[in-house]
Amino acid sequence: MKNILSCLSVILLLTGCAKEKEETKIQTSITSPNGDLEVHLGVDKEGSPFYTVLKNKVTVIDTSYLGLKFKNQTDLVSGFKITSSQIEEVNTEWEQPWGEQRIIKDQHKELKLSLEDTLKNSRKLNVVFRVFNDGVGFRYDIPEQENLKGEVVILDEITQFKLTADHKSWWIPGDYDSYEYNYSETKLSEIDAEKAGYAQRHDRNITNFHSVNTPITMQTNTGLYVSIHEANLTDYAGMTLGLTENHTFNAELVPWENGDKVRTQTPFVSPWRTIMINEEAKDLVTNYLILNLNEPNKLQDVADYAKPIKYTGIWWEMHLGLSTWGRKDAEGKYTTHGATTKNAMKYINFNKKHEIKGLLIEGWNTGWEYWGAQDTIGFFDFVTTYDDFDINKVVSTAKENGLEIIGHHETSGDANNYENRMEKAYQFYEDLGIHAIKTGYAGGIVPKGEFHHGQYMVRHHQKVIDVAAKHKLAIDAHEPIKATGLRRTYPNFMTREGVRGMEFNGWANENPPSHTTILPFTRILGGPVDYTPGIFQIDLSKYREGQAIQSTLANQLALYVILYSPMQMAADLPENYAKYEDAFQFIKEVAVDWETTKVINAEIGDYVTIARKDRNSDNWFLGSVTNEEARDLEISLDFLEENSTYKAIIYKDEAEANFAKNPSAYQIEELEVTKSTVIKAHLAEGGGLAMSILKK
Repeated sequence: MKNILSCLSVILLLTGCAKEKEETKIQTSITSPNGDLEVHLGVDKEGSPFYTVLKNKVTVIDTSYLGLKFKNQTDLVSGFKITSSQIEEVNTEWEQPWGEQRIIKDQHKELKLSLEDTLKNSRKLNVVFRVFNDGVGFRYDIPEQENLKGEVVILDEITQFKLTADHKSWWIPGDYDSYEYNYSETKLSEIDAEKAGYAQRHDRNITNFHSVNTPITMQTNTGLYVSIHEANLTDYAGMTLGLTENHTFNAELVPWENGDKVRTQTPFVSPWRTIMINEEAKDLVTNYLILNLNEPNKLQDVADYAKPIKYTGIWWEMHLGLSTWGRKDAEGKYTTHGATTKNAMKYINFNKKHEIKGLLIEGWNTGWEYWGAQDTIGFFDFVTTYDDFDINKVVSTAKENGLEIIGHHETSGDANNYENRMEKAYQFYEDLGIHAIKTGYAGGIVPKGEFHHGQYMVRHHQKVIDVAAKHKLAIDAHEPIKATGLRRTYPNFMTREGVRGMEFNGWANENPPSHTTILPFTRILGGPVDYTPGIFQIDLSKYREGQAIQSTLANQLALYVILYSPMQMAADLPENYAKYEDAFQFIKEVAVDWETTKVINAEIGDYVTIARKDRNSDNWFLGSVTNEEARDLEISLDFLEENSTYKAIIYKDEAEANFAKNPSAYQIEELEVTKSTVIKAHLAEGGGLAMSILKK
C-alpha cells in the first residue's frame, strides 16, 4: 500500500499587548492543500473564538462562534487570547478491509489553535481544524491542566454554522429518538417539523421544530453543495442543529434525562464537526472526509468474521402480516409464527440454490409476546428458543450447505437489559459459529428518560462493538445512533439502519420515489445503510388494501448499487423471486464489496447514477434511479478499462412501465461495451436501470 506522509509544523506565537486587546479581532488562517478552501480563525473584542470558511474566495460559512458551557464550572466562551497556532500537513493513503472504495486518500492541513482564558483562572482550550480539498472538520480539545481537571459536565456547545443565504436544503427533523423520516426539500427558512408532518409517537421526541438531524445537505445560490454532519462520535452526545436567525445553525446536543448534555473527564476531545463542500452533487458521494476524521482500525484483522455478505431472511413476511415474530400473542394464543425450523429450512434450500450466503432469522427467541407492551422490561434473554425452532439444527444445516446464519437481537429499546445479558448472548452465538448480529432498539429507551441519540446510547453502542469484537461478531444495528465513520476504527460495525427504510412500504405511508435519490447525499454520507432493497412484489394490495412500493422492479435492482451496504439483503419472499428469475439474476451476481466507486451523474432528489467495481473481479455494476418523473439519461462507460471488452446485461424499465400503474414491466438486454460506449437510458416514472458489466 502506498503510504506517503509529509509533515510541516509552523509555530506562531501571538502575545497580546494593550494595543492588541483594543483591536476587534486577532486572526490566523489555514488553507486546503490545493488552496481552494480557506479557514480564518480568531477571537473578537470580547475574546470569543470564531471561524469563517471560504471556497474560491467566496464565503461559505460566515463568522460563527465556538465555545463550551459547563455545569458547576465557568464557561469557556469568551475572554480568550490566542497563545499559539500550529500547522501540520498530511498526505497519505490507507486501505479499508471492506468498503465502497478500497484505497482512501487522506490529504489535509491541520491547524491547532491554542487559546487561554485571561479572565477566569487561566484555563486552556484548543480548537483543532483539519482542512481538506473538499471540506473542513473541527473539534474541541481540552488539554490536561490544573484549573480544569477531573469530572466535568457540558451543558451546551456554542458551535455555530452561519450560512450566507437561504439555501435549498434536504433535511429530516431533529428528533432525539429517530431518523426514520422522509426527507423534506425546502429553503432553510422553511425548516419546520410540524409543517413537514411530524407525527407524535411514544418513541419519538422533537423539542425544537426548527431543528434537524445531521447530515443536512444544502445547495448554495452559487451552486456549491454543502453538507454538515459529525465524525468520530464516541462518548459524547449526538448533535442536532437548531436553526436561528440569519440562516445560522446552532449545535443542540441530545441530553441525558436530567438535562446534562455530556458527562466526561478532562483531558478530552469532542467529535469532529464536519462541513463537506463540493462543486457538484455527485462528488459528495465520494467525499471521504468523515472516514478520514476517524482513527485507524483498532481491531486489526477482522476478515474471518466481519465479511461483506448478501442475505435473505425471515423478515419481510412479518411486515406483510403473513407471519409473526412471536410464538404467541399477548393473550397467550398461538400465532402464525415465522421463525420455525421448517420455514428456516425453506430459506436454506433457496439460498443454496441461488448461492446467497447469508440468512437472517428474526423472532426465534422467546419474549416477543411482550414486545410493545408499555412498562414491561427485561423479557428478552437472547438465548432461549421457542419450542418450534431448533437453532442447533438450523445452524448446522446452514453450515453444511455453505451458508451463514445472521443472528438477531431485538432489545425493544431496553438497553439496560441488553447490557446485562450481552456477554452470555454473544458467547451463545460464538459457540454456535454465528458471526453477525442484527440488533434492534424499537421503542423508548430503558432506562426511562434517556434518548436513542444521547450519550447514554452512544456509550451503549460502543459497548456492543467492543463485546462483539471479543466474540468475533459483526453488527448491523437498527434504530441506531447515527453513522459517523466509526466503521474505520471498528470495522465489525458494518452497517446500520438509521433511515426510513423498506419496511415502511409494507405497512405505512410509502416512501416516495424521490427518497432513494436523496439518501446518497444525506444519510449515506455518514456510512453504510441497511435499507433492505429488492422487493419484486410491488403491488402489496393483497396484504393491505392500497399498499404498494413506490418504484418499478428495475428501480429495486438499481438500489443494490445506489444504496451502499456491505451487508445487502434480498428482502422479498422466495416465491416472489421465483416469478422473476431472470431479473433475480442481477441480485445473485451483484457484488457487495467494492474496489472503487464512480458517480456518473446526479441531481439531489431527481436522479442519480452510480457505478462500482467489484473488489474481487474485473466486473462493474451500475445503478440508476429517478424520482416521480420519467427521464432520459446518457450514461458514459468511460470508467471501464482501456482496450477491454465487456458484456453488459441491462435490466431496464419497459417503455410503458410506471411505478403507479405498471411497475413490474421490465426488459433485459445484452450488449458488448467498451470504454467508449454511451448508454442511452430511459427511466420510467419511479423507475431505474441496473447493469452487470462483465469483463470478457
